[in-house]
Amino acid sequence: MSEHETNDARPTTDAEWRRVLSDEEYRVLRESGTEPAGTSDLLHVDADGVFACAGCGTELFHTDQKYTSGTGWPSFWDPVADETVETGRETGLLGSRIEVRCGECDGHLGHVFDDGPDPTGKRYCINGVALEFTATD
Repeated sequence: MSEHETNDARPTTDAEWRRVLSDEEYRVLRESGTEPAGTSDLLHVDADGVFACAGCGTELFHTDQKYTSGTGWPSFWDPVADETVETGRETGLLGSRIEVRCGECDGHLGHVFDDGPDPTGKRYCINGVALEFTATD
């Protein structure tokens, strides 16, 4: 689970989110920001483990779903379960993309593209600041 909150005690107001998240986590998760490419400590993590939402602790991805995409953000070919993430069309300065949000707390995680590897062909391009990694033994 997240060091910030557990699923049972998830913040519900903007003030609560601001209290439990760092400024950068808040900017990405609650304001749909993007961290600079290549800056995430999680970019090169390949140890066995789980990547969870930094906002609520929901398990989102496993290391065996991660791959090196060369984009500058941690990339995964599939989430741990369909319900752990939600997707929807986002239109902005960069055109139309498919946004990925946490299925539990609705935090912005990143975007998904159709240029990933088998078996799904998907690239979940996720902001590292939106994730917490926990290694498994």
